[in-house]
Amino acid sequence: MQSFPNPLTPSEEKYYIQRYTEGDLEAKHILIERNLRLVAHVLKKYQNLEEDSEDLLSIGTIGLIKAVVTFNPDKGNRLAAYASRCIENEILMHLRSKKKAAKEISLYEPIGTDREGNEIRLYDIIEAEEIDVSEKIYLKENIQKLYEKVENELSIREKLVLKMRYGLYSGEEYTQREIASQLGISRSYVSRIEKSAVEKLRKNFQEEAAPSNVCTRDSRSI
Repeated sequence: MQSFPNPLTPSEEKYYIQRYTEGDLEAKHILIERNLRLVAHVLKKYQNLEEDSEDLLSIGTIGLIKAVVTFNPDKGNRLAAYASRCIENEILMHLRSKKKAAKEISLYEPIGTDREGNEIRLYDIIEAEEIDVSEKIYLKENIQKLYEKVENELSIREKLVLKMRYGLYSGEEYTQREIASQLGISRSYVSRIEKSAVEKLRKNFQEEAAPSNVCTRDSRSI
């Protein structure tokens, strides 16, 4: 089980919030790190769903980061109470977007049978030129493949940056500068992470596209 740093005491929280409002980014990191246990606590409500725990942890962490950035101590609330709502809102937005995407009908979904009992698919009756339909199918297959590779080939940080940068999973898109601000790292570092992740995906697609009976010059993994 993943362990998290102990939460801040009320006096520690007040101290680091004050430091952060004065421009201390290290205080921001501490506020985020010491509240990660809160993300795990909120995720317990969704543990019975068929969702990847690391994926939900990343999404919940985005909510936590937003909470730390937007928290107003003058309203008299504790950061933990405010952050809990932000974390849950981020997770719920993700689940709603997935539910909406699941409602999309596949081109190959059966919609009935003809007079001879043969299955009729939506693909069979779409009023479009063959090349257009083929391109749609090819695009859909590649999008699905891309999401699989994002989850399986990238590190947690690379996945998080790409999700925020390109609005994956119907999320909101952010600029590199906005991502850097939310994650507390430099814009150039965000750019390097993004380029590394994209290059990994590009190489992976190229390797799959290569004929399986052709040997590469060097098969060692990098």
